Amino acid sequence: MKRIAARLDIKGNNLIKGICLEGLRVVGSPNAHAEKYYGAGIDELVYIDAVASLYGRNSLVEILESTSKNVFVPLVVGGGIRSLEDMDSLLRAGADRLAINTAAFSNSSLITQGAETYGAQCIVLSIAAKKIREDKWECYTEGGREPTGVDVIDWVKNAEGLGAGEIFLTSIDRDGTQSGMDTDLIKKVSNSTSLPIIASGGVGCVKDCFESIKIDGVDAVAIGAGLHFEKFTIKDLKEHLTDKKIRIRPVE
Repeated sequence: MKRIAARLDIKGNNLIKGICLEGLRVVGSPNAHAEKYYGAGIDELVYIDAVASLYGRNSLVEILESTSKNVFVPLVVGGGIRSLEDMDSLLRAGADRLAINTAAFSNSSLITQGAETYGAQCIVLSIAAKKIREDKWECYTEGGREPTGVDVIDWVKNAEGLGAGEIFLTSIDRDGTQSGMDTDLIKKVSNSTSLPIIASGGVGCVKDCFESIKIDGVDAVAIGAGLHFEKFTIKDLKEHLTDKKIRIRPVE
């Protein structure tokens, strides 16, 4: 069964959103939006601390502790995870799965350590991908600010071997634009791995969601701006996907 996730980018205590991971502006309260989306039938929430790697800290523990009291869907959490201690504190605060990007490039064994300690299903490889030429994308770190010189497909294959259990794939070029998802990128990654994918970046209408979620290997689509700015509702999405014969949990 496929899933719809709400992507919640966090800076401090605020829910924020930008375009192409830049020009971040405050949207509102993360807890209020989380409860709103939960009540509307969201399947899971993805929290990304947008500046944690830049400032060397993760500010999501208090937000998670508050959210998990009232929201009962899986929580995927990323940003600033550098150690097993960081993982443990986020899981204790209510996280179900942990998304790792920047730290994995300086310490790839962190993926293996996390998978061995908490299970592969708990460790999500977070990739911020930017297109650099036709049919080629580069991994970026530090909230999409720093190029790594590493090819996305090479990194996916490497991380799968290290023990990652899932991929959270963000197109930097499409993030926040609401102009449609980079289906070429999604297909390329899907064809290179057996890991399930959460695709993110660019959903501006229900059709955009369908075009990506129907791709083999995509288990979920994460949506930020389209939901935050009320371009459509979760009910709209799920009814459209159901009409298109996509198996998804209905809105009750």
